[in-house]
Amino acid sequence: MNKILIIQTASLGDVVLATPLIEKLHYQFPHSHIDFLLKNGNEDLLRKHPKLRHLLIWDKSKNKYSHLFKLLKIIRKEKYDLVVDVHRFASSGLLTAFSGAKHRVGFNKNPFSLFFTKRIQHKIASGNTLHETGRNLKLIESFTDNTFFAPKLYPSKRDYAFVSQFKTSAYITVSPASLWFTKQFPVEKWMEFIRELDKKLIVYFLGSSMDKELCNIIINGSEHQNNLNLTGKLTLLQSAALMHDAQINYTNDSAPMHLASAVNGPIAAIFCSTVPAFGFGPLSERSFVIETKTLLPCRPCGLHGRNKCPENHFVCAYSINKKQLQECL
Repeated sequence: MNKILIIQTASLGDVVLATPLIEKLHYQFPHSHIDFLLKNGNEDLLRKHPKLRHLLIWDKSKNKYSHLFKLLKIIRKEKYDLVVDVHRFASSGLLTAFSGAKHRVGFNKNPFSLFFTKRIQHKIASGNTLHETGRNLKLIESFTDNTFFAPKLYPSKRDYAFVSQFKTSAYITVSPASLWFTKQFPVEKWMEFIRELDKKLIVYFLGSSMDKELCNIIINGSEHQNNLNLTGKLTLLQSAALMHDAQINYTNDSAPMHLASAVNGPIAAIFCSTVPAFGFGPLSERSFVIETKTLLPCRPCGLHGRNKCPENHFVCAYSINKKQLQECL
């Protein structure tokens, strides 16, 4: 294998969960050139990655399909030996199917999988214990072996140096936002937990600039003295570098959980409507899963969460008590 392309144009967390493929392919084929295709907005995550040659970026912000076909021309010109499609949608499937690569591998759920040289089953069920990283690694198992590789990111020395200013005292991080309402631990529950923290413990709030208002509401409502809202002020890799040395990182079932896993930062992951058995739980050596102890026939109500609780009670979140969070400290 001289040239390999990995494609994952989904969300931030999905890109992190595809990084074990980089690690394993580099280990198995140390002299190969490995490239990675992802969507615009996520490129900072893998920029200057020591085991990648090039990043290909699909700009979805405008003229997305014309740009997609430009990418296809670039891919065909590169003459890859292996293209690994981690995404399960038609856009990435088209790139893989018509890449011209000798080996074209992806999941059988992809609409273009008929044109792949190898199709792997992708099964998500609440009773399935295989992690998403394990499902992704199945794509290259026939070219490598069944050894597990964990997600891994590479914050630079400059990233660690920048966040060192925030590491002068014991601290935790809180990433309270989620794209989905039923994945997001309620604001008042965050307030209740943070209000009773040791006054000397620093709480750093992480997220994008869009999460700033949410975090300010929690900070003001908790009345904890040592809070700092860092939303929108850190790059993705700087956030990961800060998570690495935290006493614990509190997250929802969302991308920050995977960021922390990729630097082996300690994690307390709160699962509201979703369940870890879907295969998206934390992977750090020190990890906690926090979820309701109430048996609910409506949970899980979906794989990705929902914009509102279908039962209009959101008991899966409100029945989680602050003691469950406190026990992770």
